[in-house]
Amino acid sequence: MLSSYKLKLNTKMNITLAQAEKVINTAKQKSIEIDTKMNIAVVDAGANLVAFVRMDGAWLGSLDISIKKAKTARFFDMNTGIIGELSQPGGPLYNIEHSNNGLITFPGGVPIKNEAGEIIGAIGVSGSSVENDHTVAEAGALAV
Repeated sequence: MLSSYKLKLNTKMNITLAQAEKVINTAKQKSIEIDTKMNIAVVDAGANLVAFVRMDGAWLGSLDISIKKAKTARFFDMNTGIIGELSQPGGPLYNIEHSNNGLITFPGGVPIKNEAGEIIGAIGVSGSSVENDHTVAEAGALAV
């Protein structure tokens, strides 16, 4: 009985594969809409990779960046662009990108929340301008 309860509680606080696939598909559609090719990563509440897609023709170098953006957004429960603003010279988080085996502190990583507003994971997108990366990531995050 207790193990079944823990499983239900854990599932509620974690993004499911079905939700992650919906996030990926929505982000992919937004990417197509704005004519970009993206790497899109979704991590769970523990910052573990759940789903990933590299669109045909997306930059290889952006693969790792998209995953790190998702992890960064989850580690700090905020958009990576906000972390970037706080990590400028003289800022309160200056040099934070050197922690956690490397963070990405520019736009394109967004936390994903469930209906109750609890963070259940994050999306990271890379492959275009940081503005486009954020637009696609935000569309994906809102799909849940």
